[in-house]
Amino acid sequence: MTIVSYEPWALVSRFQRQFDRAPGKDDEGGESATASWIPHVDIHEEAERFLVVADVPGVDGKDIEITAEKGVLTVRGERGSDKKAEADGYTRVERASGTFLRRFTLPETADAEAIKASHVNGVLEISIPKRPREQPRRISIQAA
Repeated sequence: MTIVSYEPWALVSRFQRQFDRAPGKDDEGGESATASWIPHVDIHEEAERFLVVADVPGVDGKDIEITAEKGVLTVRGERGSDKKAEADGYTRVERASGTFLRRFTLPETADAEAIKASHVNGVLEISIPKRPREQPRRISIQAA
């Protein structure tokens, strides 16, 4: 069963975050806490790994940063915009540009040291291998 979250107020929330953000105000890391757009992501668990697949069309692989720290996988990047000037015509822009940021809590079984990522045709695929499960160890009791 696939769980899809539906957020009818996402656009209003995004507008409110942008409105509330003071110009030049950053979070404690020195980077802006908001994102211009959010890529769609599928997460799938397989026998030996977790697979995160994100749609990032128009984003170069060099513009994507993936980090795993303290049990959190962070995917951030930026998609540039085409600068077009039209003097007498109308322009319609629907494709979002700017920065994006997604964070995911890694399960305890994830091996954060062996994460691999690939980027092909606007699809980012992050493979997170699972650590082998520890087997219970039987402890023998010795007579005193």
